Amino acid sequence: MYKITVGVDGMACNMCESHVNDAVRKAFAVKSVKSDHKAKRTVIISETPIAEEAIRSAIGATGYTVTSFSSAPYEKQGLFARLFG
Repeated sequence: MYKITVGVDGMACNMCESHVNDAVRKAFAVKSVKSDHKAKRTVIISETPIAEEAIRSAIGATGYTVTSFSSAPYEKQGLFARLFG
């Protein structure tokens, strides 16, 4: 799995977060996506890597601006992940 952290400028409220989350879910098969307008960040968990340009395009289409992008291998944390992962 991959954890993709995207800086997003222009989000001002919870509805903005929802718009970004919906755009990501619609464009890609992701395990989870969570945006935080205060931190100006969206975190995506995906089974497969997603190209930076594809993310920029999907989020950019909503009117928000991607300011940064990072992707790294992701491993679930916690007790149940260790027991059943």
